[in-house]
Amino acid sequence: MRVLFIGDIFGKPGRRAFALKLQALRSDEGPFDFVVINCENAAAGFGMTKGLMEELFAAGADVMTSGNHIWDKKEFVHALDEEQRVLRPANYPSGTPGRGFGLFVKDGLKLGVVNIQGRAFMPPIDCPFKAAEHALRELGDVPALVDFHAEATAEKVAMARYLDGRVSALVGTHTHVQTADNAVLPGGTAFITDAGMTGSHAGVIGMKYSSVLPKFLLGIPTKFEVEEATPHVQGVVIDIDEETGRATDIRRIDVPAD
Repeated sequence: MRVLFIGDIFGKPGRRAFALKLQALRSDEGPFDFVVINCENAAAGFGMTKGLMEELFAAGADVMTSGNHIWDKKEFVHALDEEQRVLRPANYPSGTPGRGFGLFVKDGLKLGVVNIQGRAFMPPIDCPFKAAEHALRELGDVPALVDFHAEATAEKVAMARYLDGRVSALVGTHTHVQTADNAVLPGGTAFITDAGMTGSHAGVIGMKYSSVLPKFLLGIPTKFEVEEATPHVQGVVIDIDEETGRATDIRRIDVPAD
């Protein structure tokens, strides 16, 4: 089984880059059995809308994960109860709209996808380790991919080691900077600290630097503007043995979209 995971899709440049380059990636990397994307920044960097959700599914996404920004567009919150293919972090408290994991079937293949969120330097929510345990018990014995949406590298590495041998892959998101530590861990879990960002790489993690600098220079709130120059598609391709659920390879992709 081959899974393509696309890192945080950021605004219109990210959406366009994904739609433009997915077919080329299929040609270069071979067919993908599942395409999983992180969508929490798809609407101008903050949240999602129903229209953009449909746009990304039409472009080729099979499953969407998210993170703390999925709540930024209030009109989309109830869509999380309606659309089973869009996940929010599983460790939000009981009663939160949506779900944090799911079993997805495509062309006879099964893939469990789990979305969890870190707590270091992030909003205080339920324990991600316990949430991951619960999700894996519910999914049963199937290949599983975890999107761990977290700030701290140490927390991501700790989670990967904790789940090594029990999930096929753990991919970090949230920081928007692709890391170079992709590896298959001893137990057979593919890991990368951060899959990167699909969007413009000319500004400050997706935003125009001119709109971001005042916040750092003056310490006051400013209105961020999405940067559009030099869009890239970033993510990872993961090969999984369907019988054992162990990953055999994980490799980074970083493709200019212009």
